[in-house]
Amino acid sequence: MPRVRKGAATRQARKRILKAARGHHGQPGKQYRLAKEAVVRAAVYARTDRKRKKRDFRGLWITRLSAACKQRGVRYSQFIDCCKKANITINRKMLSEIAIADPDGFDAILSAAQEASAKS
Repeated sequence: MPRVRKGAATRQARKRILKAARGHHGQPGKQYRLAKEAVVRAAVYARTDRKRKKRDFRGLWITRLSAACKQRGVRYSQFIDCCKKANITINRKMLSEIAIADPDGFDAILSAAQEASAKS
């Protein structure tokens, strides 16, 4: 049986790594060994940042809601508590969009939540 040399496969693997490392500054963009390390590290950062992005957006929505509640003389925590007691299940993303785009609608949600909270 003839000996198999993986010349083509090795070349393709190297090309794939170097293509992924394109744009890296200095040697990691050109040298295979450093490019391989840079690509692996970049993949790790990409994964963690996909998770962090969700966290950051939730913080943004909470900040927006907090500001909208403060304008109406209510604390954010009180507003969320009232919404839970009133069984209002709109998520924070939608609540923040309503607060920005439709202030009257947000006022209606706030008053409905406060009324339900006062009853219970």
